[in-house]
This record gives sequence, structure tokens and C-alpha cells, in this order.
Amino acid sequence: MSLQILPVLDIKGGIAVHAVAGRREDYRPLRSRFHPESDPVGLARGFVEILNLRGLYLADLDAIGGAPPSLSLYQSLQALGLNLWVDAGIRSVADVPPLLEAGVATIVVGLESVSGPEELARILELAGRDRVILSLDLREGQVVTALGSNWGSTTPREVAASAIVAGLRRLLILDLARVGTGRGTGTGPLLGELSRDRPELALAVGGGIAGIGDVIGLERAGATTILLGSTLHDGRIGPRELAELTGPR
Repeated sequence: MSLQILPVLDIKGGIAVHAVAGRREDYRPLRSRFHPESDPVGLARGFVEILNLRGLYLADLDAIGGAPPSLSLYQSLQALGLNLWVDAGIRSVADVPPLLEAGVATIVVGLESVSGPEELARILELAGRDRVILSLDLREGQVVTALGSNWGSTTPREVAASAIVAGLRRLLILDLARVGTGRGTGTGPLLGELSRDRPELALAVGGGIAGIGDVIGLERAGATTILLGSTLHDGRIGPRELAELTGPR
């Protein structure tokens, strides 16, 4: 399976913001080489036209905080030909139909938002197992779960196991404390263990990637999709590097 590179946009108040270490109250408008302003559609157009990327991970921070999802924005991004992964703070199966109706290709269910494996199973049944990915949200290696959730464990591997029992086929490993820091993901060993022990899972990873070396290491550990944010916006990974990563090797 070829490696998929997925650019990331974090959206708050209708603009793209620079996410750093999961401290959402401190996020500021994003500066990027793809567009002179923090306009998400303009930035996404840069991903398509400059980098020739056709997917996009969108973190709708307002929806994650409890506001309605930004459906009109999703549709504008899809009009560019982008295959969207959207984290809109899904808490229960009742939150899913608007995203399905908007045509979102991959619905991201965050561990920090969903109430537990039983609710995840209902979401998977409604949306389809191939259309849902669970974000295994961590903070410095510790799981981040919703208040009152019932995962039955606080270890990442056991939470992942519960999700697999619920029917999960796709998993994103994301340490929020690493996002935008360039410190590396810190999740390579966990990724390797899950890849070895759960070969049926499609594994994605992101958060803190510093450059092409990190990407190659994560691919070797078992990732089939890698999320990139700051490294694309500041040019550490550009068109030439992307061609090397996604082309024949």
C-alpha cells in the first residue's frame, strides 16, 4: 500500500490557526507559504495546486468545543476536489448524520469526545466501518478521554483493543502535546506495536513531525497515512520531498 500524505488545517472562528501542543486557547492565525491570509479555502487550494495533494484533515475546533459543524466550509473544500477527513467533535451517533449528508469521506471520532466503545460501535454501524477513523488522542503518551467515558482502561493499547472489538478498522495515533512542536510524534513504539499485533488496522499518525526523516521512520513502523501541518506550511517538506515520499521507492 502506498503512503498517503494528508495535510492538516485547524479551523477556529472561520480561519485557519496554528495549533501548538493542544493549547487551543493560545492558537493564533496561521501563517503559511500557500496563501497570504489564514483563509482555509485559499490554503487548501494551495495544497491542491502546489503540492498536488487530494486529501485534507480538518479539525473543526469550534465543533469540537460544542458548536455546530461548519458544513458550508466542508462543502467549499470538497468543491476543490478534496477528500475530507473531519474531526467535528463527534460525541454520539446523533452527531453523525449531518456529516454524512455533507458528503464527508472520513469521519474522525476523537477519543477526547466520544463516550466509549458502545457509542463508537453505534457510529460505525451507522456510517460504515470504512468511513470512520478513531483518533487515539494522547497527551504525553497518556490517553485523553471524554468526561464520564467508559473505555475501561487508561492504556493506549487496551483502549485500541476495545475499539477493535467494537468494529474499528482505522486508527489515528495523535499525541496532542506534540502537535506543532517539531519534537517528533513520540508514538513510534506504540505505532510499531499496533502494526505488528493488529495487522488488520489501517494506521495513521501525526503531531510533531519535524521533517522527511520522521515520515520515513513512521512509514517503516507501519503507518499508511501521515498527517502533516507545520512542516508543509513552513516549507520543511515541499513538492520535491512529497514526490520522494509518495512515489516509487
